[in-house]
Amino acid sequence: MKKDTSGKTWKDSVALRWVVLILVSGLMFSTYWFQDFFSGLKGLMESELGFTSEEFGRLIGFTTIANMFGMIIVGGIILDKWGLRLAGLLFGGLAAVGAVIVALGSAGFFGEDKSVMLNTMILGRIMFGSGLEVVCVVCTRAVVKWFKGYELALAMAINVGFGRLGTALGMALSVDIGKGFVTPAISFAATLIGLTLIMFLIYIVFDIKLDRQVKGQNAGNNLEEEEEEDFRFSDLIKLITNSSFLYIALLCVTFYAGVFPFIQYAPDLLVNKFGFSYNLPEGQGNFILFGSTNFGNTMVYVGLFIFGLAFSMIPSKRKTAAGKMLAYLVIFAVFYAAIYSMRDTLSLWLQNGPKTASLIPLGTILFTPIFGNYVDKKGKAASLMILGSFLLIFAHISLSVFNNVILGYLGLVSLGVAFSLVPAAMWPSVAKIVAEKRLGTAYATMFTLQNWGLGLFFWGIGAVLDLANKQNLEAIRAGEMMYDYTIPVLMLVVCGVVSIFLSFLLKKADRRQKYGLELPSGQKPE
Repeated sequence: MKKDTSGKTWKDSVALRWVVLILVSGLMFSTYWFQDFFSGLKGLMESELGFTSEEFGRLIGFTTIANMFGMIIVGGIILDKWGLRLAGLLFGGLAAVGAVIVALGSAGFFGEDKSVMLNTMILGRIMFGSGLEVVCVVCTRAVVKWFKGYELALAMAINVGFGRLGTALGMALSVDIGKGFVTPAISFAATLIGLTLIMFLIYIVFDIKLDRQVKGQNAGNNLEEEEEEDFRFSDLIKLITNSSFLYIALLCVTFYAGVFPFIQYAPDLLVNKFGFSYNLPEGQGNFILFGSTNFGNTMVYVGLFIFGLAFSMIPSKRKTAAGKMLAYLVIFAVFYAAIYSMRDTLSLWLQNGPKTASLIPLGTILFTPIFGNYVDKKGKAASLMILGSFLLIFAHISLSVFNNVILGYLGLVSLGVAFSLVPAAMWPSVAKIVAEKRLGTAYATMFTLQNWGLGLFFWGIGAVLDLANKQNLEAIRAGEMMYDYTIPVLMLVVCGVVSIFLSFLLKKADRRQKYGLELPSGQKPE
């Protein structure tokens, strides 16, 4: 399609592109919150609802079951055939309904017997999970639609960053929001999804306008409309037989299997391994803003996200090297001053399991926009995936083999950096490998494969945790002993080793197939 030089569309406006990004990213924020907020509630679910580690793992593991058997593929086909607007409403609504069922189940609405509550919550999580991954595909596809040819890697990184912000806040604040109870925390998380669906409705207005503008441009330039082809399974076969796509899809499985499942257990690991607390000391450790501790604590994370954006965006706008350096120094000075002013409260956060575990997505809040901007400007996507995989190995060894709390902190930060590096490099790379009209199916295929790894490890960590502590379970539940997490976390090192191997294969395949994964955005290999 030739570019129209006689008129502009809404996506040519920088301001409108970024408004759209915020509207679309709202769904990423709320669904990731609901996906991961249970991690801060594991101890409370054991004491209040009587769940075991295996039952906790089963609950979060079954979130992936429909996607393991093709729901995301179906969603991708619907996305490619019916468009991202209808797909977003359909699957966003499914996620919201599933979230409501989880909340009602935890409150005993369908019965107060533990097995009834567990099975009802599992049903809700299955429905939520069936919508979750397609919503992620919709959001990613929308960002590509509005930002391709512009700052695509940065926009995708920020979109992912909103998801990580949801994860961080869900982990850190769910115990505070619930005030010692599970159901209020779940109800709040379900409400967030409903609110961000309204944001998506506003986005639809923008998207309809853009399509009309593009259609008008095509008519004015005597261009024929590019007809959408019906989905064919031969398209899927072509995807999975493309070596570059196959390697990046398998890398998506192994890398995320080493991160997302761990996040669900990280607060409990810190409480059991290093003696951290689940609750902050009474009357201490909270930031109060407009009379609300939850709002004050939330703004800390939002502020860190803004600093991450500032580090990646402001210096790049300076024309001289001196100007860039000055911008970095000013932002760092303001950042340091903000952290120093909060040092006493943050020191209490670093002794709290849910708050400290939020360092994992916190790392992505700070670094994903920076790495996304780097990929835009410098490339090196495959190399960054290799580096991220090495950091994954270091993180899990630090948190499993050693009992040193300093190494534990370094492991969490390393995992957060890896969690930024790999997605910031991976998702723009897919857009280079796969034709735009088949991106929905491509992302859906990757998410389907990813869910096999997630489902097995979500449940597997909990099952192995109970098995590894089999002789001491009664004493642990009586509060006389603590869980030993060494074996469950050490097994995640294998995910990092396989990820490195796949990253090298991807880099080798790219040299042969010439997709330009190591090149900056917009630059093509010779």
